[in-house]
Amino acid sequence: MLRPFVAYLRVYEPLSAFGDTPDGQLVKAVEAAQLTRATAGERELFLWLKSQASTPPRLLPAETAGGTAVPSSRADVLVLDPDEVPTAGSAEVGPGPLVCPLELRPRSAAALVGFLGEAHPALRAAVLDAVGVSAETVRARANAALRDLYGTSMHVLSTTWTVPLPWFSLIDPGERKLVLGTGQDDPERELSWRTAMTDALRRVAEAEELSRNALGDEAGPTEILNETSRWLANFHPASAVELDYGGLVQLIDDPTLESDTSAEEVHGILEALRSGAVEDIAELFQTLRDYWGELAARERFN
Repeated sequence: MLRPFVAYLRVYEPLSAFGDTPDGQLVKAVEAAQLTRATAGERELFLWLKSQASTPPRLLPAETAGGTAVPSSRADVLVLDPDEVPTAGSAEVGPGPLVCPLELRPRSAAALVGFLGEAHPALRAAVLDAVGVSAETVRARANAALRDLYGTSMHVLSTTWTVPLPWFSLIDPGERKLVLGTGQDDPERELSWRTAMTDALRRVAEAEELSRNALGDEAGPTEILNETSRWLANFHPASAVELDYGGLVQLIDDPTLESDTSAEEVHGILEALRSGAVEDIAELFQTLRDYWGELAARERFN
């Protein structure tokens, strides 16, 4: 099965961050650790397709006909060992296990609220007619779903067809994990980076300051860095952060994936801003635009 063409930024928190006595279903899910990074995308795709194949279609994935969460969705978690997370300086991660709930229903609810606020009126009306509910009902259901989060923020951010370039500022380019597998459809195929939360927060703060000084508060990169920094600040300081190409690796052949230098180029731009070598920025940015523009173009043909 093809994975969704989605990239992810995930936070894995120590189990202790979920309360002195974590939810029993969560503890059992962590102990079983059935989902892997590769199968998480397949799980999300299955839940989405199941919600649309139902009669009538469900408003959100992992939801009952009555609009409540499917109990089993609380068990959809990824588990990580702190030893798998590179750290810099005095950064600490853990103790383990580190846990990242998928929280697909709340994530979908947040996306749905965004759709209602941003979509063209004709498209919004068509969607509402298809599910047979009003915008007010959708918002109420979505807000109820957002209360299913384990904390105050979602543990996963995702984007389709591309990776927001500011995300690369969070990680050390040299710490990438590359698994080519047997080909582009291999479920174990992976390109990802992991880092300690304190390292990620330090890097994103530095990148935000550089971007603000060079581009201003309202520039796109500055806003993304600010939003990402505020999001990360909601989690336990001994958490881990993972940037994962997810299903995008299915779109990239072996030589191209092996030679991917996006992280290095983003850090090169930051270093150029730091040193004032502005003449280097245009070339680095053009390389990034060519690489990710080719991938993003596929969205227009799908």
